[in-house]
Amino acid sequence: MAPSFRPFRTLRSRRLVSATALTLLVGLTPALGGTPAGARPPSPAPCSTDPTARLSRVPSPEATLGFPLGLGQERVVTNDEIRTYLRAVDVASDRVVTGVLGSSALGQPLPYAVVSNERHVRPAALREIAEDVRDLRDPRRTSRKEAARTAADSPAIVWVTGNVHGGEKSGADAALKTLYELAAGLSCAVAQRNDNLVTIIVPTQNPDGRDASRRQNEFGFDLNRDWFARTQRETDAKLELMRRYPPQVFIDAHEMGGDQYFFPPNADPIHHEIAGEAVDWINRIGEANKAGFGYNGACDDVVTSECYFNYDTYDLFFMGYGDTVPAAGFGAAGMTFEKGSASAVADRVQQQFHTQWSTLGWAAANKHEVLTDYFRIWTDALAQGRAGALEPNEVVQPTNEVQFPVPDVKIRSYFLLPDRQLADVRQLVERLRRMDVEVYEVRQPTRLRQARIFGGRSATNVTVPKGAYWIPMEQPQKHWIQAIMGEDPYTPFPYFYDVSSWSNPLLMGVPTLYTADDVRPKAQLVRAIEGGRSGLAWHRGSYGYPLDSAAAAELTFRLLDRGVPLVRDADGATVRLAANRLTREVDDLAESLGVTLTPGGPASGTPLARPDVGLFQGTGISTTSGSHGEARYVLGQRWGLDLKPVTTADINDNTPAFTGRTVLLVPDGSSATGGLTEAGQANLRAWVAQGHTYLGLRNEGTRLARAAGLTSTTEKPKPAGYTVIGSHLRVDVDHDSPVAVGRPAEDFEFNNNDPILNPSTTGTNVLRYPTGDTFWANGYTVGADALRGTAALVDEPTGDGRAVLFAFNPLFRAYNEIGLHLVANALLAPTGAGAAGRSAGPTPAAVDPARAAAAAVAVPENLGGEWRPITIEVAGADLARARTVVERFTGTARTSTAGDSAYLVIPNPAGLLADEHPFLGNLVRALRNAHIPLHSVVA
Repeated sequence: MAPSFRPFRTLRSRRLVSATALTLLVGLTPALGGTPAGARPPSPAPCSTDPTARLSRVPSPEATLGFPLGLGQERVVTNDEIRTYLRAVDVASDRVVTGVLGSSALGQPLPYAVVSNERHVRPAALREIAEDVRDLRDPRRTSRKEAARTAADSPAIVWVTGNVHGGEKSGADAALKTLYELAAGLSCAVAQRNDNLVTIIVPTQNPDGRDASRRQNEFGFDLNRDWFARTQRETDAKLELMRRYPPQVFIDAHEMGGDQYFFPPNADPIHHEIAGEAVDWINRIGEANKAGFGYNGACDDVVTSECYFNYDTYDLFFMGYGDTVPAAGFGAAGMTFEKGSASAVADRVQQQFHTQWSTLGWAAANKHEVLTDYFRIWTDALAQGRAGALEPNEVVQPTNEVQFPVPDVKIRSYFLLPDRQLADVRQLVERLRRMDVEVYEVRQPTRLRQARIFGGRSATNVTVPKGAYWIPMEQPQKHWIQAIMGEDPYTPFPYFYDVSSWSNPLLMGVPTLYTADDVRPKAQLVRAIEGGRSGLAWHRGSYGYPLDSAAAAELTFRLLDRGVPLVRDADGATVRLAANRLTREVDDLAESLGVTLTPGGPASGTPLARPDVGLFQGTGISTTSGSHGEARYVLGQRWGLDLKPVTTADINDNTPAFTGRTVLLVPDGSSATGGLTEAGQANLRAWVAQGHTYLGLRNEGTRLARAAGLTSTTEKPKPAGYTVIGSHLRVDVDHDSPVAVGRPAEDFEFNNNDPILNPSTTGTNVLRYPTGDTFWANGYTVGADALRGTAALVDEPTGDGRAVLFAFNPLFRAYNEIGLHLVANALLAPTGAGAAGRSAGPTPAAVDPARAAAAAVAVPENLGGEWRPITIEVAGADLARARTVVERFTGTARTSTAGDSAYLVIPNPAGLLADEHPFLGNLVRALRNAHIPLHSVVA
């Protein structure tokens, strides 16, 4: 973020240009022209002073589609119409080339258009422009003189994207309008943009969601949370195109509740590793957008300053967004634009067009400065990495102050150790490499004088072994490395639109350390993922691999899906396949997942069977989003399991759709019973006792189990003010359960305000929060001590079966590899005799169903079957005033106090996110307009 490491440069002040000056400078509508000093000269043909002058051969959207965009039309375009119009403009205009960056989950193409002047879009010229910009990102191979030449002669690259949330459609329609103006316009404003910019337009990032008018994609994923993990094919394809055409400015057009418009400056917090230049551009583009809202009916019949807002709601912090990842990973001015969906379609499209057009105008006017400073971002990153310097924390909202400064710590290197979870280590290496991070494999042991071990521990005289992976910070992608690898994100200000931690080593549970030592190990650059066969099998021998990682678990399921016979050894830790089963296809699959196949003895052991999984579709569970969709994606799409729907009625009536399954997975939801009757609960208990597995996730998964008498766990009330916003905590692992196979004695768990479970007295508490000095949390937590000694994962026996209960969501966004591995272990765990665990200890006492059912009913008031309540924290002295404001919006808020803080909790049984909620945004603004300081807002 903001001023970069001072010893290496002096960043200019973040001046805010006046709206009047910007109006004169930029050309905010097609009517405004002019070529600023330092910009590329216009094309040879003189530009027109007539803002309506256009090339007649380029069809307008109205001519192609039969209706105008944003001019009184009360419908939006379809996916087919988007593709049709892009093809039509490509054919008619020599300023446009189109392509397909990939496909959606349902196979729909994801089209894009590249538009600039006709000289720039010729294939050889476009390749050269992209290469020049990529060269700016590596000052080691680009001299200052070459960078200056690029800044003077080459256009900048701007991306305009829309519709990442399928139901938020107006950004796509506006993008077509922007495309038409750039492709057909003859005004000087158009010439300025095309001469100085190459504009990449991706109208829809989520065509499946657009068809369904649904926020999420086909697998229920919010694609605006998927950017660093790239689990969804829509995201992955988009990022590959961004690597080809790296942006300096990136627009992500959304919709929200209400009828106003948001554009940056952003709310705090802003991630500290986002370069100061990018934040400066973002804020100045915000001023250009303000000026744009004064033109051409952008705010008809409304006071201009009341139809948009800034510094509110939308932060620049979590590295999963379509603004933060372009900013931290590509050095761009990444921006979220939000238009209230309560407005008419015409207003939505027109206002989205105005922010797109004014942003392009600012970028064109400041192209030379942007490209010059773009080179400086990467130059400074190299220097910071060499010194081990992290960017400081800052805030941008005028009334805020930094509450949590980045500590005085130096980081020159990260090391991923190869002693366990090797396949997941390699997956992380691959994730880094695919964002242009340089990773090296250590070729001989390296001694570190001082090191920090993930989990808040220090070490001295540590030897990094051969085979470890070294990630030096002295490289251009230093900002991105720290942004996704850092043990803690160091939030400057306690407001969170999303989670407060996403450290990739902690999500994967891979052994990681970092150091300030200036070391240069003997190492080799990693150019491809490793894995597959490591040697020749013995005659009549086999190949095996440890089941110690999410990647190894995925390999196991995919081999079972292909009919490859697998056995598991006596301790359950190794999977083997016979030598004659090692085909080229199997070897390639293992290599792609980073799993090493090691030759060994005969393939003897317990045969592994592909589980027959029923996916619960009961009361309180959404089948199109969240936990249910994550299960469909991970277990179905990635692991190849054939998930069968099981309804509440199936369990209540004991139908074959339920009884024929070997596993029942109950996703997270808002019901405490899943709608099961007493007969249904008895049916569920009997089914588990017959040797089957119940797998319950988070709220509904654990509460339904308790209601059915499958566990002795009880739910502990959360203390007032308790807040754990997407944070990692250390847990102790009990290996008496096969669910823990392959995990270390201490592990990490990702907690997102999950229910707090008192330990089971009748089963194995597989994951448990420590009570002593080893208790540790990162991210942002308040009152986390309430978790000490409680259970995060329980393996509860019933007869010959088991109930495996996760207090957290192990499938969260499919990027919690520890959770994925544990789910796989639960699916592959033996049932029947010895289902309670591998230890030879006494058989646990049976759960008393009557007592368990009574405990299920006694849910504390502040849990009340709610899934994702909204919690607003204010000072205790402000409670009365805050309650008065809140009561204008809802009469259901509960209040409580703790210390000097007061909390207003608003039920949110549908689990709506902040920008989906019908009144939360307006409520927050009303509180701020009443001058009530908000300590935190959690939704």
